[in-house]
Amino acid sequence: MRLTTEHTFESALVQSLTEQGGYSLGNSEDYSRELGLFKYDVIQFLQQSQPKRWEKITAIHGADADNRVIQRLYKELDLRGSLDVLRNGFVDYGVRFQMAFFQPASGLNPDAIELYQKNSLKVYRQIYYSSKNKNSVDVLLSLNGIPVATLELKNQFTGQNVGNALKQYATTRDNREVLFAFKKRSLVHFAVDQDEVFMATKLDGSKTYWLPFNKGYNNGKGNPQNAGGYRTAYLWENILQKDSWMEIIQRFVHLQTEEFESEGKIYKKEKLIFPRYHQLDAVRKVSSDVLATGAGKNYLIQHSAGSGKSNSIAWLAYRLSSLHDSQDQRMFDSVIVVTDRKVLDQQLQNTIYQFEHKSGVVQKIDKDSTQLANALGYGTNIIITTLQKFPFVVEKVGELPERKYAVIIDEAHSSQGGEASKKLKEVLAAKSLEDAADAELDDDYSGDDFVREQIEKSAKARGSQANISFFAFTATPKYKTLQVFGEKDQNGKPKPFHLYAMRQAIEEGFIHDVLQNYTTYELYFKLTKAILDDPKFNKKKAAKAIGKYVSLHPHNLAQKTEIIIEHFRDIVSQKIGGKGKAMVVCGSRLHSKRYFEEFKKYIKAKKYDKEIKVLVAFSGKVIDDNFPDGVSEPELTGYKEKELPEVFDKDDYKILIVADKYQTGFDQPLLHTMYVDKKLSGVKAVQTLSRLNRTCPGKEDTFVLDFANDRQTILDSFQPYYEVTSVKEETEINHLYDLKGNLDKFQVYWDQDIEAFANVYFDPATKLNNAKQQKYLYSFTDPAVDRFKEIPEEEKQDEFKKGLRTWTNLYAFLSQIMPFIDPEFEKFYAYAKLLQTRLPKKELSDALHLDDEIALEYYRLQKIKEGSIDLEKSKDGELSGTTEAGLKRPKDEEALLSEIVTVLNDRFGTEFEEADKLFFDQIEAELMDDETLQTQAKVNQLDTFKFAFEDKFIDKMIGRMDQNQEIFEKILEDKLFGDLVKEIMMKKIYKQLNDSTAQKGL
Repeated sequence: MRLTTEHTFESALVQSLTEQGGYSLGNSEDYSRELGLFKYDVIQFLQQSQPKRWEKITAIHGADADNRVIQRLYKELDLRGSLDVLRNGFVDYGVRFQMAFFQPASGLNPDAIELYQKNSLKVYRQIYYSSKNKNSVDVLLSLNGIPVATLELKNQFTGQNVGNALKQYATTRDNREVLFAFKKRSLVHFAVDQDEVFMATKLDGSKTYWLPFNKGYNNGKGNPQNAGGYRTAYLWENILQKDSWMEIIQRFVHLQTEEFESEGKIYKKEKLIFPRYHQLDAVRKVSSDVLATGAGKNYLIQHSAGSGKSNSIAWLAYRLSSLHDSQDQRMFDSVIVVTDRKVLDQQLQNTIYQFEHKSGVVQKIDKDSTQLANALGYGTNIIITTLQKFPFVVEKVGELPERKYAVIIDEAHSSQGGEASKKLKEVLAAKSLEDAADAELDDDYSGDDFVREQIEKSAKARGSQANISFFAFTATPKYKTLQVFGEKDQNGKPKPFHLYAMRQAIEEGFIHDVLQNYTTYELYFKLTKAILDDPKFNKKKAAKAIGKYVSLHPHNLAQKTEIIIEHFRDIVSQKIGGKGKAMVVCGSRLHSKRYFEEFKKYIKAKKYDKEIKVLVAFSGKVIDDNFPDGVSEPELTGYKEKELPEVFDKDDYKILIVADKYQTGFDQPLLHTMYVDKKLSGVKAVQTLSRLNRTCPGKEDTFVLDFANDRQTILDSFQPYYEVTSVKEETEINHLYDLKGNLDKFQVYWDQDIEAFANVYFDPATKLNNAKQQKYLYSFTDPAVDRFKEIPEEEKQDEFKKGLRTWTNLYAFLSQIMPFIDPEFEKFYAYAKLLQTRLPKKELSDALHLDDEIALEYYRLQKIKEGSIDLEKSKDGELSGTTEAGLKRPKDEEALLSEIVTVLNDRFGTEFEEADKLFFDQIEAELMDDETLQTQAKVNQLDTFKFAFEDKFIDKMIGRMDQNQEIFEKILEDKLFGDLVKEIMMKKIYKQLNDSTAQKGL
């Protein structure tokens, strides 16, 4: 046999499975093409593993028992599929047969272990599966006579690779053959060469959806070198090995069913889910580490967006709920899944029901915290809830036995660092929440000692607990997430316990690279000071006010609207077979509302109504000039908020305008393009733009058009998450002391206030009688509120409030990783949290508005650059922490309005055509000199003045049309543009004419 042939590669795989993998070599001739199984293997398994049941069925069927049982099995496989039959067996004439025995979770049942050994795994070579042709499949795996996997192998020495195997499945493997029919027999099909593995659970010719089943190499696609053999040897040496393969069939593969409506009818869509390598690897490595180290450790699983985190969470939850230690004791009494994804609870229910085939394993907490308390008390295996419910648990739970808990956090971020996480730990760690209150105290055990104990208990609840393990899933860990959940490497820096990098997901084609087609626009504008005075303003506040003025200016919105709609019509509407959709991301809820109105106006003016329908999404009500009492999303769209994702999924609606809503956790594979008019950076930029990365048939690329961000900022945001994410520096715990010292200097709070407060706040009697005790909390914070009000300078007040807020947030985070407990900090934290709520808040009117003081003189929107933003490979991404947060910054400077406008013009302005400005200046001058308009402006309101103005405006335009034909035609032909020009100029003329009249009167 030549060393370079495909046959040699095949032999190596088969030899490994038979010698080390727990398989025996089967006889290919035993395969029944009509039945799609190995009937002699089936009968032998049933007779040897269930002899008494076989005696019963023989008594019923007599000499024809073999054929009758096989025919019954064939029908059940055809009706239910091989996965269900393997897990739950089949019944023939009242006799129930198991078709597989799986490894028990514990060793407490020796009979179950003995039955597991009776499973028969076989590997077959060159199975001729069809009576229509002489095609054969290279390798087939069976379990107790039922085919469960096929493999096509290719050897690169012969000039073929895994791509040829994929093509072979697509062109010569007919899914009408029972071996390849969806879910009837084989659960998965593998295409394998020496470098890569791909898998599919449903063969459908050229439409077959292949997924990579590779380890990844240097955080990218492929597999690492294997000094001892093939790069893909892990497939047969590890994955297909008996214990591994049986566990995959028992605990991982599942049938996912989705219902959808079409033309008034309900249809079901089935998908057989087989774990990808990174999912299987994560669950197994986490489980092994838990067994080795026990409860009390935190785990961070950083898996790229779109990588199947919902399934990974379901598999891990199920695995942890059945994990037993070496003494056959359960590792965790309950597994708590904390998530805000509504689809996850039903998915978990369905998935685990397939594994267990019984109800009650999973309980969703959707009523109140009493329901959660009961689930914890009863030891429900898997509990699904939201983080928001945990703060209420402490009030509801009377007693909890000492138990161990696994807490799985979906999309974990810094919210885990606050009070809710502390309450969660406090509840789950307690033997009894009333233990201390009910204890008989010794004579020398004073009330002060008792309160101190409560303070220490509260502080300890923030740190790690010996009976609670946290498992945090996220694609984009923040600095705090890494510090709390990360695992320290040899350099002492926290890193994820398990990684499936964005780079690998992109290179494997599992998600799209949203930075491949990225176009940035730059806004150039020039402002003029529209008032005679030159008042002083805070530079920072004035710049912010001017920025808001420009961004909401009708001309700005109109120009961007035209670019977006026309780009969508020309390009995006043709994508994904004409189903492409787009999202517009705005800077605020008010912007989203204004954009929505501008879009509808433009679409109507251009008569695009039948082509494009637009939706807008924002929370609460937005107050605007035409809606002084506010307007809500449903009032604008006509749909309830919960209905919007489903409505947007329909073909009619193409564009969704958002501010903050739907920028995270929103999966719409048909989203092809994003128009960004909002400053984005860091994790927010990654999460927002990643809405585009989902794949679907026909989606070949994505596109981003960005009005607000420069390419470097976006690159800097994505780079830390492209491969492995870590931190630049460790958090300096001493910063808490520095910041506290800075706050002490203000002398707003006094030590005696805090001590008195703590003696009440941490006394369990307070919880028993809030009504009587609350007044003391007010009385101990009142003096600090009064002292704060006496601080003479507003800036000093702001500095204190910011410092206090920073300290409490930082302590809530750092106390989870502090190597010590500081009761004084815990007392101050409790005091400061309540004091914050009582300090005077700034009135909304304090915000600076300059709409009347400045005017937009020049405006140009220019494309700056298009093309891909290339992320750097083989580079760890590092996030910065909080080393200077809350410390005093330089005093904000004040400047004349004219200076501020000049600075902004220097920054954003550019060279404009002088003829454009001159054209409008001349028309404006003529209108100002018109005696009729001068009279009309004196005696009429603006809404009446406009009738006289419009006639005069057109007259002056026509009189000068030869000077600037381009602008003249645009005003007349583009109604939207013309109306905008008229409106802006009319208001300006009206104001100037009235101002000049008033000055003459003076």
